[in-house]
Parts: sequence; C-alpha cells; structure tokens
Amino acid sequence: MKFAALVAILADDLEEQAIESAREAGAGGVTILDARGIGTREKETFFGLPYEDSQSVLLFVLEKELSARVVERLTRDLELDTHSKGVVFTLPLEHVAGIDPQQLERFQSRLNDEA
Repeated sequence: MKFAALVAILADDLEEQAIESAREAGAGGVTILDARGIGTREKETFFGLPYEDSQSVLLFVLEKELSARVVERLTRDLELDTHSKGVVFTLPLEHVAGIDPQQLERFQSRLNDEA
C-alpha cells in the first residue's frame, strides 16, 4: 500500500471546514500546526504594527489514491481555485510506521471495494 502526506496550509478561519471536508472524503486523523505566513504582498499594518494572518497547517497521512480525492474535495469545498486562502499539496511517503491498525483496515477495505 502506498501512502502520501497531504499538507493543507490555510487561513485559520477555514480550519474546521477543511477538517470536515477531508473527513467526509475519507480522511481520518490530522495533525494541526499553527503558522504565520509571509506572502508576496506588502504586510498590512494596524495602528503602525504589522498584521500577519494566522494560518493552520493540516497534515494528513493517507493512502495515495485517497489523498487525491481529499485534495479534490478540499479544492472544491474551500474554493481554493478562486480564492487565495490556502494551498493543498501531497508528497509521496516511502517508509511509514505507526498508523492506526483500524485506519489501515479502512484503507484496505476501501481499496478492495474499488477493485
């Protein structure tokens, strides 16, 4: 079974919606990291102090085929093609340990159902 890391870097206000969409597409657990981003545009200021948008980094370890579906779902539900509120991408994983056995069974069951 091949795995991928799905990374979603999103505006904080999209975090819950992204997690819900990913779960509806079949994703299980997620690691959530707080982040700050520096874009290409000049920083906004608020009373002379720089304002930096808060971001969330969502990290999923998924079966490769499932990761493609989750990317599609996130792109659609969060309207990432039309709004620049985030980016979603996957990275192939070569060696993976520690995945919940129940999650592995769900991955395998989904693969068998689709075959």
